[in-house]
Amino acid sequence: MNLPSGQRPGGDAITVRNLVKNYRQPAGGTLAAVDRLQLTIRAGETYALLGPNGAGKSTTIEILEGHRRPDGGEVRVLGTNPWKAPPAFRARIGIVLQEASDAGELRVHEALGSLARCFPEPRPVAEVIAAVGLGGKEAARISTLSGGQRRRLDVALGIIGRPEVLFLDEPTTGFDPAARRQFWDLIRTLGSGGTTIVLTTHYLDEAEQLADRIGVINHGRLIAEGAPDQIGGSALRIPRVRWRDSSGFHEQITEHPAALVSEISGGGSRELPELSVIRPSLEDVYLQLIGSVEEAGPPPAEAAGPGATAAEPSREGVRS
Repeated sequence: MNLPSGQRPGGDAITVRNLVKNYRQPAGGTLAAVDRLQLTIRAGETYALLGPNGAGKSTTIEILEGHRRPDGGEVRVLGTNPWKAPPAFRARIGIVLQEASDAGELRVHEALGSLARCFPEPRPVAEVIAAVGLGGKEAARISTLSGGQRRRLDVALGIIGRPEVLFLDEPTTGFDPAARRQFWDLIRTLGSGGTTIVLTTHYLDEAEQLADRIGVINHGRLIAEGAPDQIGGSALRIPRVRWRDSSGFHEQITEHPAALVSEISGGGSRELPELSVIRPSLEDVYLQLIGSVEEAGPPPAEAAGPGATAAEPSREGVRS
């Protein structure tokens, strides 16, 4: 599968400084959907933005795509303010929405061919169809595709223009396990070719497999960032040793699990039922990060000011 990108890795593809987006609340005051967010994504990087529903992920992504105007701060995507970007900017980004609009009467090759004509250097339609696993479905009407096949078409439409930055919003929703793995291979190929990829997903294993870095956002702020095996720091990654002996079941958190196992097993001379060493997964770390912020609570609401806008539906209705 050969899907080279026009992007030349080096420097930053996306920079966000003190980004603010406020919405007026019906009862008065404002909701800070995005609250002085700081974010940098390097060119050629695959970056996963994670967070619970309502955390500000979708609002942030929509601002990066140019579909929402920020109330404050500075945003640059490929060196351009996306809200004021000229038409040429659209040809440099690709977008795969969580729910794409329907074009059911078109055939697969017709939909891709029609969109390809909007870009200066599109990828060949046949190459994209093969890359997303729709071989044999070129002449099928979109209305006859299964949910997973339609999702693959959404991805194909997002990459047909050879984007330098690709936004993926829950891209594998509806995929079976085999299709997810195939999609992961496609994303890795795009990333190795230099495409900058911004991924939002609720599948933490997907983020762990694909992302060079992960950012966790909650209450409109970036609360943690790092490589999948480092985010959260060592304090959230201390192993747990679990075992059962004559006095019952035990669990102990320790930075030295091997030493503890040796101690409780008499240097290996005693066999302990249910002995296990559990190292925190990305999901464990994520839940701890989100939980610590929820305990602290969101920032206090502010009185509505001239920069606040009424809460408005996003591209697919109300989203986080």
